[in-house]
Amino acid sequence: MSNRPTPASAAADQLFQQNQFEAAEQAYAALLQTEPQHAWAALQWARCAVQLGQGRAARDRFAGLLKTHPQNFSGWLEAGHLCRQQSAFEQALASYQRAMDVDPTRYEAPLGAARLLEELGRRDEGAALYHRASTLVPPDKRHFMHQRMAKFRQERGDVPAALDSLRLALLAVEASQPPLSLNQRCEMLIDLGELLLRINAREDAMQVLTQASQATAEDTLVRLAQTSLRFNLWQESQAVLQRNAELHPDSASALWNLAHGYVETWEMDLALATLARAEAIAPQPGARSLRATVAGRLGEVDKALALYAELAQEEGPLSQMRSSAAMASLYSDKLTPLAVATLHRELFAPMGEGARQPESFANPRDPHKRLRLGLVTADFHHQHPVNIFMQPVLARWNPEDIQITVYFTGVSYDEQTLLAKRRVSHWVEVTTLNDAQLARRIEEDGMDVLLDLAGHTGQQRMSLFAKCAAPVQATFLGYPGSTGVPHMDWILADPVVAPVGSEPLFSEQVLRLPHAVFCFAPEVDYPYPAFNAETVKRSLTFASFNNVSKLTPRTLALWANVLKAIPDSRLLLKAPSFKDATAIKVFGQRLQDLGVALERIDFRGPTGLSDTMAEYGDVDIALDPVPYNGGTTSLQALWMGAPVLTIAGGHFVSRMGASFMHAAGLSEWVATDDADLVRRAVALSQDRQALLRLKQGLRQRLQALPAWDIDQYTRDMQTAIRRMWMASSLRSLP
Repeated sequence: MSNRPTPASAAADQLFQQNQFEAAEQAYAALLQTEPQHAWAALQWARCAVQLGQGRAARDRFAGLLKTHPQNFSGWLEAGHLCRQQSAFEQALASYQRAMDVDPTRYEAPLGAARLLEELGRRDEGAALYHRASTLVPPDKRHFMHQRMAKFRQERGDVPAALDSLRLALLAVEASQPPLSLNQRCEMLIDLGELLLRINAREDAMQVLTQASQATAEDTLVRLAQTSLRFNLWQESQAVLQRNAELHPDSASALWNLAHGYVETWEMDLALATLARAEAIAPQPGARSLRATVAGRLGEVDKALALYAELAQEEGPLSQMRSSAAMASLYSDKLTPLAVATLHRELFAPMGEGARQPESFANPRDPHKRLRLGLVTADFHHQHPVNIFMQPVLARWNPEDIQITVYFTGVSYDEQTLLAKRRVSHWVEVTTLNDAQLARRIEEDGMDVLLDLAGHTGQQRMSLFAKCAAPVQATFLGYPGSTGVPHMDWILADPVVAPVGSEPLFSEQVLRLPHAVFCFAPEVDYPYPAFNAETVKRSLTFASFNNVSKLTPRTLALWANVLKAIPDSRLLLKAPSFKDATAIKVFGQRLQDLGVALERIDFRGPTGLSDTMAEYGDVDIALDPVPYNGGTTSLQALWMGAPVLTIAGGHFVSRMGASFMHAAGLSEWVATDDADLVRRAVALSQDRQALLRLKQGLRQRLQALPAWDIDQYTRDMQTAIRRMWMASSLRSLP
């Protein structure tokens, strides 16, 4: 029987081409019932299983195809791809070899084998097969082959080798006949620009990406904008999206992407107007989600929560909107701590169905062995809180006791990403892996403890943890509270954010670090402000550098009462949103409605981190929002001499400020309720000389305290990981 499609398979092929894989699967199965020797139908039937994520069924179907049709090149090649994805490496190599035996003139099998051999560390063998593939590929596809190898190497994290392949691709383009189109060349330039950014060759990357901006195709321009955004090239990204909309004025998708771009650059008024233009052309399925994002960023938290909850219900148990709803609930003034905890459990309980049992892992349960710790994160990049807090820990970590592997799920790279990569024992790029593939890799790497650093924030893998990917799983840092996710065994906290008796608010077991849950030990030298006699003469300045989503109605009313109680005081509000005139207008009006004159408010937009830190020199007292306290911002304020006035709330997210101030020995700055905070604001601001003395010596004070001892904190972290493992291993011993 021919290995080519026949008229009898045309209907099934059409379904497959339309991505209706379940229907296509049924059609190919029916065809094979009547024509069991139909090679094309058997191949497509296996491909359907691959597309549907049915790994075992796909392998069985490829095996059946190749038993009947052992000369089927595509069958051997794609079986090799599948085995590689499933980490059945020897079977993958054998399949690639059979494909090469069937047709030694084709380049795809030696290329696939070369990729796998490089992954296995057998570089010389891989290089030989890569060379063989390059001699077999037709001239018009040579650039494509090298481009694919560059992508493979990039996914593996070998950026220098990826650059080598991409340069070969660009050389091949020069000789390509017919020549590549402008947009095809620009696609390759985007690849090159991204690789250059990953090795911090920023000037070269900017030249390359500027060339790529000459593209005219909508998809190419959108990809360029997204790449620019991932590397914090905000203005460049927005310029590309605006050009795209100008080139394609009747395209709803171009306007949709532009609206997204405006949200990312905090221009909410333009975002909503552009979204409306897109909807006037065609319905936009993601419109409610985008409006929820805008609402959240404008501080309309309950509106955002309602929209996310509605979408989560409609989309089902695996909807990403569930994490968005969970995050939004942390900002709500209306939900009690217990209601927030209950909502989290309800949102994510279905995610744990069919999870693996921790006892099924083959890890030796020796409580004293050298441990393997996996960190799952996307956030080792500039200014991200995870990066700010984890870099000093990684620099001091003892790998002889606990070896770290980072499973990097992110797409944003900068010099901080490269620094983190150098500081850990192993770094695995897993952005392109689905949960099943990542779980398999984690098990093969023998991880004993898997630590989530994202919670329900962006690019998280909560569904991976819910299905149990390691014997012990824990969450830390990325999310300020319980995840509600099944099979998340532990959460790292401290005695203040999670006091004894608060256990019902956590779906995880609570393991308390001895001093503070976070230790701020910046690796950049931020000059300390020169607080002096002039500081006392200025108007008393309160401030918040928190995102506007934390500026809830209760928070604004509380701060308005502080300003009323201290008539000559001012309020400095700094946030990314305040580059947008709409955000300034909205929050200015809200404060006016609360009786605060606009001339007492100073709105400031985003700046670089060093400039932001320097601006604390303009601040006398930092005000902590409720119920979602500042985390990084509060610790930065303390470091730069601004004590934080906070309220001890009812759960993790609303007790972070209390944790920091108690750890600093400044419990008088922790109020019990809103009225108490206003009273304390008045009392603490009356003696300006005492406040000045506190500010002048605040950093020195912190550095002498245990909570700011990063060496001890790192040892405490390692002890905590060991305690988790020992608790698990002792339960497992006969």
